[in-house]
Amino acid sequence: MSTGDSTLMRPRLLGRATVNVVVALSVLYTLLPVLWLVLAAGKNRDALFSSNFLSLGDFSFVQNLRDLFAMDDGLYSRWYGNSLLYAVLGAGIGALVSVACGYAFDKFSFPHKEKLFGLVLAAVMVPQTVLALPLYLMASEAGLVNTFWAVFIPVLFNPFGVYLGRIFSQGYVPDEVLEAARVDGAGELTTYVRVALRMLGPGLVTVFLFQLTAIWNNFFLPMVMLSDQDLYPVSLGLYQWNSSASVSPEYYPVVIMGSLLAVIPLILAFALLQRFWRSGLTAGSVK
Repeated sequence: MSTGDSTLMRPRLLGRATVNVVVALSVLYTLLPVLWLVLAAGKNRDALFSSNFLSLGDFSFVQNLRDLFAMDDGLYSRWYGNSLLYAVLGAGIGALVSVACGYAFDKFSFPHKEKLFGLVLAAVMVPQTVLALPLYLMASEAGLVNTFWAVFIPVLFNPFGVYLGRIFSQGYVPDEVLEAARVDGAGELTTYVRVALRMLGPGLVTVFLFQLTAIWNNFFLPMVMLSDQDLYPVSLGLYQWNSSASVSPEYYPVVIMGSLLAVIPLILAFALLQRFWRSGLTAGSVK
């Protein structure tokens, strides 16, 4: 290899090494809290505050798991079921609504379409915490405060999901296919359900995952809307237990174990749907 070639290779190798170091640090930054959570979930109350916390001895994982589901008459199981109901059902319906709206913005012409879509984009930039008080006042007027619907209905509508729905519609649904379906006599609803929706599968899964993550981690809206513990999601329930831990230290191990179990549904969802997730992230890249 000539001197010139070796000179050109050095910046490339240096660039690759830099990228590898950055990636390794990012992975370490991500995995360290998870590793801490796994180790802490198996510790009893005394071991959590000991100096040899990272030791692999004195594990009481099974006991902590039993204590978690026995605490406060098994209230955690109720919270977990609530979160699954809010997140899975809400994300499924919300994804269908978002993709349908995005498809309408892409394929149909109607007055002030782009202005309305601009409002959707503007709504993406509004923090959800800002909307909590107006939503509470609206729910109070409708008599829905401290009910399942006060948390469930607002999560069905996601401006970012509508934006993604339009992008996926542009990238996955050719106008020629829709025109062919119309020529064959299919109505607009039939064309969407039987033709377009099948093509929008990766986009639907991608929006579903975004919605699932956002709803599962939703905290402020349930805190504003709910006062009945039986309606709490996991996030709000664990927060309440953690607040009580300063007075009753026996809550510390169950809060950590509950936090570990709360991560599992999201990990499973991304693991099972990652094939669609990867294809969805490239939507429109060749358009």
